[in-house]
Amino acid sequence: MSVDCRAVRALVAVGILAAACGGQSGAALGPRPAAASPAAPVSRAPARASRALAPGTARLAVYRARTSVIPAWMWRRMIGVSWHPGCPAGLGQLRLLRLSYWGFDHAVHQGELIVNQSAAKALTRAFGRLFAARYPIRQMRPADAFGGSDERSMLADNTSAFNCRRVRGTPAWSQHAYGLAVDINPFQNPEALSDGAVDPPAAAAWANRSRHSRAMIRHGDAVWRAFISAGWHWGGDWASPKDYQHFSANGR
Repeated sequence: MSVDCRAVRALVAVGILAAACGGQSGAALGPRPAAASPAAPVSRAPARASRALAPGTARLAVYRARTSVIPAWMWRRMIGVSWHPGCPAGLGQLRLLRLSYWGFDHAVHQGELIVNQSAAKALTRAFGRLFAARYPIRQMRPADAFGGSDERSMLADNTSAFNCRRVRGTPAWSQHAYGLAVDINPFQNPEALSDGAVDPPAAAAWANRSRHSRAMIRHGDAVWRAFISAGWHWGGDWASPKDYQHFSANGR
């Protein structure tokens, strides 16, 4: 019987790391965003968009990622919501990326991102590094699960990529409209604008980057290194605004 030694080594390494970290408390991740309350309801997504693995599997967790064409049922859900005629990325340019991530509950989940086909490999590698580092992600669902609303997605602390929208206050397309940007844990990593405003406003306290949470992204940390190694750029490195949740292929 042939054995993939690299896979075995990765399995053992993750298992050991999981055993070492299994006793951590979720308190360090920060409170659940306000969007979880009845005052800010969010849409329900299919269960497979964020599925926890069976109890006990976290200690033997293996990172899994698969890129595929977007199924017809998902296209029908996206059209008129997160995609519409005139978007800079055509239907044929986008792909569905399903991948493993560690949740705030210390369990492994399967998430979904809609991305540009040219970005699929880079994002697969970057999120694989996040998985190896056990970086926690609240949830990972396509923007159409939130009615295509960037605000609702951020309030739900949702990690997402493609959404056909403009840069706020300008006629320019956002890099998300091309599927070439991703926002990670946007509640713990909000956008701090030059006028002192914070987006989402409910996450204003998290603009104070002296706070401590494993979900926060900082220059030089495991998340930053994962995306920089893939050739992407971080909005937190901009002079102004500081978009701590944002990574993009071209730095915009």
